Amino acid sequence: MLVAPSLLSADFLNLGKEVEAICATTCDYLHIDVMDGHFVPNLTIGPLVVEKIAKIATKPLDIHLMTRNSEFFVKLFAPLKPAFLSVHIEEVCHLDRLIEEIKSQGIKAGVVLNPHTSLENLRYILPKIDLVLLMSVNPGFGGQKFIPYTLQKLRDLRILRDELNPQCLIEIDGGISAQNIVLVKENGADMVVAGSYIFGAKDYYEAVESLRI
Repeated sequence: MLVAPSLLSADFLNLGKEVEAICATTCDYLHIDVMDGHFVPNLTIGPLVVEKIAKIATKPLDIHLMTRNSEFFVKLFAPLKPAFLSVHIEEVCHLDRLIEEIKSQGIKAGVVLNPHTSLENLRYILPKIDLVLLMSVNPGFGGQKFIPYTLQKLRDLRILRDELNPQCLIEIDGGISAQNIVLVKENGADMVVAGSYIFGAKDYYEAVESLRI
């Protein structure tokens, strides 16, 4: 299991130390949630802060845009060259065009689905993308509980992914912990995002390791 700790749950008063501490674990990516206060009812960090994070991070960045006008935000964050840059299918009108723009800059392109969003919306774009991020909570805030019906959605997504693009990773975000990691792996996840579970632990290394099953 690939693990991407979410910096949304880090101590922002000591962000540099938090980045260094989490990079000292066996995690695979740093997950960064960019929220604009419009698509979701919260504001987080912009490209200036993420640029500083990228300079000290020893793990590649996994940027999740929870924004309206995603085309504008892709232009802001693409120069930072994250490993993944993901946009919400619910918000982007010309998704094929935006995926091409992301990939043209040497960045792996991801598409995000909110808990209620039908997987059928993915069918025609799935062969072109590198990552599907399935939200298992309603996006916007950390510390929420895992929505149980997303396990069935995860199973269905794995079938669709295996049919159309077996190389595409399936990532899941929201309420992930050691208590449900076996279930999400068995149902199809390749990669998990965990925020409060990891950053709320006394030992970041042990928290990450508990998810690497």
